[in-house]
Amino acid sequence: MPIQTVKGPIEPDELGICACHEHLYVDLSHIKNDQDCCLQDEKLVAEDLEQFKALGGRTVIEVTNDGMGRNPEILKHLSTTLDLHIVASTGCYKDPFIPEEKKQWTRDQFAEWMTDEICHGIAGTAIKPGVIGEIGSSFNEFKPIESELFHGAIEAARQTGLPLSTHTTLGTCAADQINLFITEGLPLHQVIIGHQDLNRDNGVVLDVLKSGAYVALDTIGKENYRSDQDRLNALLLFLKEGYEDQLLLSSDLTRKSHLRSFGGQGYDVVLRSFVPALKKWGVSESVIEKLLMENPKKAFSIKERR
Repeated sequence: MPIQTVKGPIEPDELGICACHEHLYVDLSHIKNDQDCCLQDEKLVAEDLEQFKALGGRTVIEVTNDGMGRNPEILKHLSTTLDLHIVASTGCYKDPFIPEEKKQWTRDQFAEWMTDEICHGIAGTAIKPGVIGEIGSSFNEFKPIESELFHGAIEAARQTGLPLSTHTTLGTCAADQINLFITEGLPLHQVIIGHQDLNRDNGVVLDVLKSGAYVALDTIGKENYRSDQDRLNALLLFLKEGYEDQLLLSSDLTRKSHLRSFGGQGYDVVLRSFVPALKKWGVSESVIEKLLMENPKKAFSIKERR
């Protein structure tokens, strides 16, 4: 099945090296009261993406959704200008970032809205999302509106076959998310559990992997949360346990200060520093190709509807 990009569907083999969880045009400043969280300078983002592309990057999964400053037209322009595949998203993030007009919505309203965007285009455009995400739970809990959002996202995923990519606040609630998907009967090969490199309980992450879901180690370079050496150690464990077919990598840039031009890690941090570290620790080229290409190709392909 194809992968839906902002310029239309592509075959999975066209995906290439893929960053599984990024933000190219995002604004969280209205909630965080910090202008650094407004990353909406298209020119600077394009310059940073050029470095990702120079190291072989071919595709970005862009998980900025409604309430986070989403702009599909900007994404399409970046895709055209840079000759990069960009996958846009539908859905909402988590409390308190859910737009005011949706804060009292039911799961059915969320499902109907997401399904409409998937079938007809985002916010009145003809640009269709290729992923439902990032759908989030709060720190160690599901707020009531987040529960409605998750159920709506599950129904939209069931109806359309789109992959569902989640946010776990500091890695928490991963097991709870998996249990919800199992209870609701959503196939776990359609699910990407996010931010598990922020989950320091490797046992929980291994349980998530055992369930069959994809696991995103997607905050690489954010060493204020956790050192990349710790992330590397965890990844090496997951690989040793045999889960090389379910792991995805990215860096989740959300701030101006994350750009290379402001001294940050940049969109190329995985390719520039993390992958060479993997090679130094003996991870084979074939496994690295799975992490960067083969696994995203499977994870973000549209699934057969059930």
